Amino acid sequence: MNTPNAFDADFSGAYDEGDPDGYRCAQVPFGKAAGGRELSVRLFELPPGQTLCPYHYEYVEEWLLVMVGEVQVRTPAGVSPARAGEVLCFPSGPDGAHNVFNAGAQAARIVMFSSAAEPAVAVYPDSGKVGVWSGNEQDQWMFRAAEAKVAYYDGEVPPRH
Repeated sequence: MNTPNAFDADFSGAYDEGDPDGYRCAQVPFGKAAGGRELSVRLFELPPGQTLCPYHYEYVEEWLLVMVGEVQVRTPAGVSPARAGEVLCFPSGPDGAHNVFNAGAQAARIVMFSSAAEPAVAVYPDSGKVGVWSGNEQDQWMFRAAEAKVAYYDGEVPPRH
């Protein structure tokens, strides 16, 4: 049995060089390392001044556990701190919109829990984007919601039987 330890995790090489400043954090697939398949459990190192991801919501609940340090959590109710040992649940849908950022002077370590099921959809209210992850790289999209409002039968031709 593989039992990764959140306090011993090695984040060297875990930063994505393609992430822009303001969104630079490291992640390790913590749940996969323990053998998980149905739940996405990811351990993040969030440096000072960085944000985990843009403000968003999904159609499954997500959970945050702060392991080390303190982070700021934005939700529809506003911004509030979360410190080591605290756990938060973000419900599915718009009421669960959130992002997590580090306004402190030390790196924070957090764990995010979500469904690993695909397809998955995330909505980004600040930018008007929608992300769709199908499980097939050829069928993954990020688009502006305003550009995607078409009628159900738009572009369809009558079937020939």
